Amino acid sequence: MSHFPSAFPELGEHENELLASAFHELDEAQFARAASYGSRHEVAAGEILFDFGDEDCDLILVESATVEIVRTPTATAPEELFLSAGAGQFVGEMNLLTGQTRILAARVAKDGVIHRIEAAGFRLLMAQDTELSDLLLRGFLARRLLMQRRSGRNLSVIGNASSGPGMALQTFLARQEQPHLWLADTTDEGRAAMSDAGLTAADLPAVVTPRETMRRVNPGILSQHLGLTYRRTPKGVADLTIVGAGPAGLAAAVYGASEGLETVLLDAVATGGQAAASSRIENYMGFPFGLSGAALTGRAAVQALKFGAHLASPCGVASLESGPDGHLITLIDGTEIPSRTVLVATGAAYRNLPLDRWPDFVGNGIYYAATELEAQAVAGLPVTVVGGANSAGQAAIYLARRAGHVRLVVRGADLYAKMSSYLVERILAEPNITVQTATEVTALHGGQRLDEITLTSSGTCGCFGLFCFIGARPATEWLTGVALDEDGFLPTDVQLGERWTGTTRGPLAFETSVPGVFAAGDVRTDSMKRVAAAVGEGASAVRSVHRAIAAGVGGRTGG
Repeated sequence: MSHFPSAFPELGEHENELLASAFHELDEAQFARAASYGSRHEVAAGEILFDFGDEDCDLILVESATVEIVRTPTATAPEELFLSAGAGQFVGEMNLLTGQTRILAARVAKDGVIHRIEAAGFRLLMAQDTELSDLLLRGFLARRLLMQRRSGRNLSVIGNASSGPGMALQTFLARQEQPHLWLADTTDEGRAAMSDAGLTAADLPAVVTPRETMRRVNPGILSQHLGLTYRRTPKGVADLTIVGAGPAGLAAAVYGASEGLETVLLDAVATGGQAAASSRIENYMGFPFGLSGAALTGRAAVQALKFGAHLASPCGVASLESGPDGHLITLIDGTEIPSRTVLVATGAAYRNLPLDRWPDFVGNGIYYAATELEAQAVAGLPVTVVGGANSAGQAAIYLARRAGHVRLVVRGADLYAKMSSYLVERILAEPNITVQTATEVTALHGGQRLDEITLTSSGTCGCFGLFCFIGARPATEWLTGVALDEDGFLPTDVQLGERWTGTTRGPLAFETSVPGVFAAGDVRTDSMKRVAAAVGEGASAVRSVHRAIAAGVGGRTGG
């Protein structure tokens, strides 16, 4: 669950290319194979197959009827036809994989026959028939992109997109590729929508759907409304629960699910982790022209979903308890997830500068990512990037195309010390970037939003966006009973020594001090802190998960 369509440029950006992918007609043999996974139903004109907000996730194959997919009417917008599916076509989109509630409604326009494929049968189809799986997935992705362009009014967000709460909602919606319409409360359209919904400024940000109006919305509330929070797996007990949906967690989800493990992937914010905040990754093998972190993690999320992994966010984890029968993860809301094994891939949390008013400006001029959302907020304005590693360099280069001017502030004296040479050379050649080494930020200034900062080397200067990339601390504060090193990272396998608590075998690769609990990516002691390394660790950890389950050590034996 991430940047689904935008992660796949091969779908095409032109309407005709998208329509060709979205409205593919199955041939007779393909239709027969797909129909074998479902059940046949006769339907009559006017019958509602599903409505906005419904939780059913059936794939519908149209044999001889005509089915219209429509945007539900609202107080301010009439009903709108999205697509009409006839013989040989299918009805469904990415929600069949994510478990999200229905975004549109479907009704029968002409009598005929359809075939319903329920969730279990759909999972089998996707796992067993590669040709159909690829056709359906391509269609789902294309439809989601078309829905973003055409059907946003089924979910209207009203508020200030540049505020902290607004930016949090924008990030969540963007990562989920959720079709929506954002209405600024300062515009005539926004004020009219507020009046129609009976909203005041104290209610913002608010979300208006055909069924209800939600006030003071945050990503957690919206995720629950959309059906994207955790739901118990069909087996009840997960084989592998992954905490953290960055590159390591996503890689583990892809390999675990594809190898038959009942896999659950949780993230406290949204799929992608810190990698999704990277505007451009140029040194990842296989992508000579580079790609954004959101595109990379978006592709991985789609792969994991395709193989049957269960993704849920935002789902903050409160605790992990381990016993002889397995492990129990408890979410912040009290939900319990029993699991035979656990992979901790929580990465690290952003570090802050120890400055007065820092919390006041987070989301209001202070950012921890440099994506299109943040770039829009500072377009044409002077900004400052703080940090001396690759993430800071990538951000500075990306922002140089949009901001009025970029100042790169590095505490150390040598820009080459922690940054790749190709990035340094590009930065030094960019006229819209000024590099200030041996420099620190000492003060923040502004009203409701940041507008100036003070630097040790040059005093006070204009700054409407401070982008902070100064490293991170391991996100392990929720763990108890698992050995940490002196900096809070998780030692594994040969690093454990006497901290290993197993009694019948030694630790497996990537296994922590607790049998059946593994760690991968930036949260692990002495990890490389690179996207490619995190992907490799997450994938490799799954092999050890199989071995642990086979040995029955740290595995849960019952429900």
